[in-house]
Amino acid sequence: RDKQVISEIVKAVEIMSLKKIGAIIVIEQSTKINDIIREGVDLSAKVSSELIQTIFNPRTPLHDGAVIIENNQIKAAKCVLPLASENMVPRNVGTRHRAAIGMSKESDAIVVVVSEETGKISIAKGNTIKSVTKSELESELTQAFGIESAMLEESK
Repeated sequence: RDKQVISEIVKAVEIMSLKKIGAIIVIEQSTKINDIIREGVDLSAKVSSELIQTIFNPRTPLHDGAVIIENNQIKAAKCVLPLASENMVPRNVGTRHRAAIGMSKESDAIVVVVSEETGKISIAKGNTIKSVTKSELESELTQAFGIESAMLEESK
């Protein structure tokens, strides 16, 4: 089941990256982020590439803010994340990236960001953020979910 969730996230991120649709996806780990989930719009929906893309479509009411994935489910959308202070992030990053770093500072969540300016994919975790390729994203998420990469390949 985790393999399917990773696959759907990667597919959505890849498409949004190509279309330069900004997105921020928080994957909860052991630190619970219930306060942030509660403030968002409750979805409790199955993770699918189509749903993630629809949420971040700029013409929809939910596109602002983050999507939170908890226990293989999209728990909430339009969530407001804590922002990292200006001096913690490079000058050239926008609010989504500041929010991703802020979230990674306050929890052990993994935060995936798609830049609407460049289409670049980034991952924030452990108070740092870095640009990644599609395969690096898949690898990072696979590690986070504790799944062997070979298992992920079989599911394709």
